[in-house]
Order: sequence, then structure tokens, then C-alpha cells
Amino acid sequence: MPEHVLELERFSYRYPDAAGPALRDVDLRIGAGEMVVLSGRSGSGKSTLLRTACGLIPHFHGGDVAGSAQVCGFDLRDHGPADLGAVVAMVAQEPEVQVVSSTVRSEIELPLEIRGEAPAVRARAVEEVALALGVERLLGRTTASLSGGELQRVALAAALVGRPRVLLLDEPTSQLDPVAGDELLGLLRRLNEEWGATVLIAEHRLERCLTVADRVISFAEGRVRFDGPPQAFLESTLEVDPALATPAATMFAGLGISPIPVGVKAARRTLAEHQAAGAAPRDGCGESRSPIATHAFDSGSLDSPLSGGQRGVALDARNLWIELAGNDGRRRVLRGVTVRVERGERVVLMGRNGAGKTTLMRTAAGVLQPAAGSIDAPGGVALAPQSPADMIVRDRVADELPGDAGVEALALVGLSGAREADPRDLSGGERQRLTLALAVAGRTAGAMPGLVCLDEPTRGMDTARKQALRSWLREVAGAGSAVLVATHDVEFAARFATRVLLLGEGELLADGDPAEILAGGWYFATEVARILDGAAVTPEAGIELLRQREASA
Repeated sequence: MPEHVLELERFSYRYPDAAGPALRDVDLRIGAGEMVVLSGRSGSGKSTLLRTACGLIPHFHGGDVAGSAQVCGFDLRDHGPADLGAVVAMVAQEPEVQVVSSTVRSEIELPLEIRGEAPAVRARAVEEVALALGVERLLGRTTASLSGGELQRVALAAALVGRPRVLLLDEPTSQLDPVAGDELLGLLRRLNEEWGATVLIAEHRLERCLTVADRVISFAEGRVRFDGPPQAFLESTLEVDPALATPAATMFAGLGISPIPVGVKAARRTLAEHQAAGAAPRDGCGESRSPIATHAFDSGSLDSPLSGGQRGVALDARNLWIELAGNDGRRRVLRGVTVRVERGERVVLMGRNGAGKTTLMRTAAGVLQPAAGSIDAPGGVALAPQSPADMIVRDRVADELPGDAGVEALALVGLSGAREADPRDLSGGERQRLTLALAVAGRTAGAMPGLVCLDEPTRGMDTARKQALRSWLREVAGAGSAVLVATHDVEFAARFATRVLLLGEGELLADGDPAEILAGGWYFATEVARILDGAAVTPEAGIELLRQREASA
């Protein structure tokens, strides 16, 4: 194994028919055994770098390449994914398009079969990786019967089973519940420390992964803007792009407390030291340093034409039971769920992978029929599924959304400049926004449906795009639609929801205020809530609370 697993020299890449390069004059060296987090806004170049590192660029995507790139000693001009497959494994943003086998066991075993491993070796390796990722109970299931989060864990297992020397992960925790996400990051750290594997993780939810990183590489418009340790990254990003900062960093910067901490443990220690010293918090670090620390993301407007909404029932489920067929028999996915949602409410569905969140939405939309009980959505339902591939069928964004209605829908989700692009060349976050546009096209100028359902809509979205999405969905709710969002993103839920529904094994476990459900737990809690023992859930609320404590001390 060479000293550097990835070497780029003045490397540039442009996708076919793209207006400009996705990577621009990148000089980068990543050493063997490094644990690297890739940061940046949607479309900044993170996914393109990962596709380069596994040989998909240029051998699969085509396009124009300039400069040089080597992966594990292989020159990418002459070697593609087949040559790199023995040492490099990648899990893409959308595991549903990566999984090819009909059953979970065969999907995980496939890489070892291709390598010609003996049956006993394959069986042992599959068992070990299934236990490590908590998918042992899924081994007999068909891949078509899995939830999005379960499918993501299976794709991760298939990538890890061959013990690659270089592991590339594009938004690996985006569909995982908080417990599974933490377990995955712990496993990646163990692979890095004990196997010496080089790990590159592209993530937007940096509060989940910065604590395991040796190094952060941040991209902006295809160029490397920052390359260094996590704490220095947070200091830098608060200066140049505060939207990329973690909630803890935002709160501490707003209070003027330093050093800026990386992770909950460091934040609690820094806060304790600050309070012990009796220092009063300053009025932040100046508007240019952390403007997001002084106001909520949900302020502002997307200039939506929606206004003057109706009121009434948007969703009424009573003793709802849903059964789904699989090769292991019929499974009860929802068990006696009773829930009522009014128009104008902003409701977030949370729960472990496979808890029934997607099933509830699909049933509301009429895709699934109840085995018992009833469900009614009197004003109609618009459903944006978690997989953009389910709705994207054409080779040009403008062809997916033609006419004035398409122009308006693309403007609402911030994709006006992508009309000529191939949807498959968009970043994961951009494809997710395109899915949202498809779900509401033609409805924004008139009456929206009574219930708007979005399944994992923030997958692949940077913080600024989440802010825009929240603002728009608040307008949709204000116009009279109920908005129902299934997500594992507790930070998004805390800032958006007026109500949180927590599902577990198909049952409704909790139904209440976000400040209660997302405050005092270990996993279903925001970063600020874990730092402040549940006393506040957002950076803004944390700033206000700590200032009040200082004033009364």
C-alpha cells in the first residue's frame, strides 16, 4: 500500500453537458489510515471527489478530466472501478440504486463471491458484518421489503464485508436512526484504528461525525476551501460560512465563548470551565462571524404565492393496522395506530429504522391499504418519497418539469439554474429537492393538498437548503396544508416541528411537543439538548438560557 491512498494534482472534472467543472484545480493528498470528513454545501464537489476515488470518474460518468489522479497507486486514466474494487469500497448517497441482489444475505455475500472466497469464509464474514451493523435479523429478508434505513445498513455491510483498505461513504448516516448512526460511526473509528482502513465520509450533519475525524476537508464551488483538524475547521467556517457550523459551535460563537468545542463532551467541559471562571458571555462574535447565532433559521421568506389557507382535518387514522407480505411471511408494520393531524400543523415522524414511518405516509397517500382500522385524508395527499430515483425518469431537469408550473416549482426548491442539467448528475441534495418540486408542481398557484408528506427530505441537504426548506414548508402549513415529515434529523425536527410523533415497532410511542420529546433523551435529542441536559434544544434557545443564567448568578 503506497503512503498516500489518494493523490490529486491540479485535478479538474466536468460532467457531460455540465455548464462548469464540478472539481477545479484540486491538489490533495490523503494518507493511508486517515479518517477524513468531507464538508461543504450541496453540489460543492464532495460526491464528485468520492466518485473519483473509486474510479467511477471518469470511467462510468464520462466527462472532461484535467490534471492527474492516483488511487492506491493506480492511475485513473488507465484503471477503473474493476481494478480498484479489491482495495476500495464505496457506499453512495442512494443505496436503493446500489443494491442488486434479491435477498439481504446474497447482497452482503456478493463481493466475496466475486473474489472467489471459500463458502466457510463467506459465511463467517457475512455473520460478523451483520452483527456489527445490526442487520442479522434481516439476513433472510428480501431487499425489496426493507425500509430506507435498513437498506442503507445492508449497503454498508456489503461494502465492509470484504475489509477494504479504503472506505468511501457518501452521507452514510442520512437514513439511519440516531442509535444506528452512532453505532456506525463507532464501527468506522474501530475499522480505522484496528484495521488501518482509510475512511472518507461526506456529511452535512457534522455534529454526528466531527468527533471521529482526524481531518476535515471543506469544498466550495469545486475547490478545497479548508483542509485541517476539526476544531480549526469550526473556527474557520464560523468566519466564512456559518451555515456549515455545528449547533454547538453556533451556540458558543453566539455567546463569545472559546475555544469552539468539537462534540458534546468538549462542549460540556468548555462550558463548565467558563462558568467556573465566572466569565460573563459576550454579545457574540460580531454579525460577520456568526449571523445565524442571533436569529432562527425559519425567519425570512421564499416569496411563495401561497396564502389564506383552510382549516380542518388533514389526516385521521383510527386503530390502523398495516401488514406487508415478504418471503418471511406477512409482517405487521403498523399496530393499532390512532393519530389525528389538523391542517396547518407541522408534524415530524421519528423512530428507529423500520418503525413504520414510511408505511404510515404511503397508507395516507393510498399506496397501501389497511388490514384493519381506517385512515382518511379529506383534502388529498402529496407524497415525496425518500428515493428520488422513484420519480426521476428523464435526462433533463426541464423535461421532468415542463411549462410554467415546472418553472415555478423549481424556483421554490432553488433549482432554477439546473433546468438544463441531467438529474443523475445532480448532487444527492439537489435530486431530493427535484423530488419535492415534482411532488408539488402545478399545485403551488392554486389549492395545495390538505396533507403534504415528505419522506427523509433533508437527505443530502446542507444547512442553508434545510433553512430554505423549513421556511417554504412553514408557508405551506400557513396556507392551510398539514405538513408531515419523516426524518432522523433531530436538528431539523427541533427547528421545524410544532409536534413530534415517535414510532417504535409499528406503534405510536409518543405524541407531543418537540421541546419535550427532543430534549431529555440520549439519542432522540439535539446536540444543544445533550450539552445543556435538555434545558434547551436549539442554539438560539441555548444562548438565551445561558445569558439568563449568567445575569441571575
